Amino acid sequence: MNWKEKYKDRFVTAKEAVMRTLKPHSNVVFGHAVAAPERFSKAMFELRESLEDITVFHMLYFGKAYHLAPEMEGHVRGFLNFLEGNSRSAYEEHRADFVPCHFHEVPALFREGFYPVDVAVVQVSYPDEEGRCSFGVSCDYTKPATQSAKIVVVEMNRQMPYIGGDNFIHLDNIDYIIEVNEPIFEIPAAKIGDIELAIGKHCADLIHDGDTLQLGIGGIPDAVLAGLEGKKDIGIHTEMFTDGVMKAIRSGLINNSKKTLHPGKVVTSLIFGSKELYDFLDHNDMIECYPVDYTNNPYVIGKNDRLVSINSCIEMDLMGQAASETIGYRQYSGTGGQVDFLRGARYSKGGISIMAFPSTAAKGTASRIVPILSEGACVTSGRFEIDYVATEYGVVRLRGQSLRRRAELLASIAHPKFRPELEMEIKKRFY
Repeated sequence: MNWKEKYKDRFVTAKEAVMRTLKPHSNVVFGHAVAAPERFSKAMFELRESLEDITVFHMLYFGKAYHLAPEMEGHVRGFLNFLEGNSRSAYEEHRADFVPCHFHEVPALFREGFYPVDVAVVQVSYPDEEGRCSFGVSCDYTKPATQSAKIVVVEMNRQMPYIGGDNFIHLDNIDYIIEVNEPIFEIPAAKIGDIELAIGKHCADLIHDGDTLQLGIGGIPDAVLAGLEGKKDIGIHTEMFTDGVMKAIRSGLINNSKKTLHPGKVVTSLIFGSKELYDFLDHNDMIECYPVDYTNNPYVIGKNDRLVSINSCIEMDLMGQAASETIGYRQYSGTGGQVDFLRGARYSKGGISIMAFPSTAAKGTASRIVPILSEGACVTSGRFEIDYVATEYGVVRLRGQSLRRRAELLASIAHPKFRPELEMEIKKRFY
């Protein structure tokens, strides 16, 4: 008997899955980023009049977020840990709530009952010969959600890459299967301009043969990889990556041979990018995905010797406090794994962290290095966490420096047109 025959009673349409699983007041978790379950979300929209007080948790949601449409108000409410284009408007229009939480602690929200999971809805690959489906490009909080859920619904997508690691669910643990054969949502590569290249070069100068990297989102991580030309034996232990890592593996820059944890393997929790990247990942033994409470656990991160963490922020004050998720009172994104890796790099033997960002925002009209953070801005990474800071004007190290010296160092890498204001503030505070 083949697996489809054995599990035939579990195959349903998206509408059938919604009707069978969503009871009034249900708590739902959706898969993450490009592995978000769009079929199920669309069915919720079409059946919205039958839904009562449903809460849906997720972080990034790429694709069309039907469940966050204005018409869903009164039927479905988002409970979000990260904001992007789809969810930002829902949050600002008070149709969703935001929950602060470090990325590596999200699974504990489910496991410890802070957000009890009634239904987990995720995308998976087709099963292997042992009946295991891969969570593909999103293991992070997705696998832990299925382990805590009362009911598991999967969109089994023939085009989801099969990726190893601790990234599987057996068919026996799936309650409902929606068959899908659709391309994984593609995310265009970020543009790399002169500013990003300059920042990338400053960061690359701090990276040595055999180091292990954590990279964030955007043009700067790709610019860092471009700046590493001529170096060798680079490893990756990260929460996420995009096409830049694929290109660096093909070039020979990344081979993971010197890693002290999972040698020979790229370790990640989340991946998104192009179809070329998804094809590259499928059954690629070098790539392994793990739940985020493993990849982003600072003590696990610290088992990688010479871990270099590279992240960014929206603005930084003269003490080194970084606001990475808010613009004033406006919640713009989320904490993600930034603090996880800042702390993990500190635990790593020979590890360092770098906060890398352009010196200005708003088309050059505002400095990202400021005397004090904008009113209402939250501190994502405290002054105790910050090590190196890089802009296109240079790189400085804040760790171990006094408040006065920190301020002077940060002013030295601010955009020149904003340095006089910063220097006046330094004189006022310290002289």
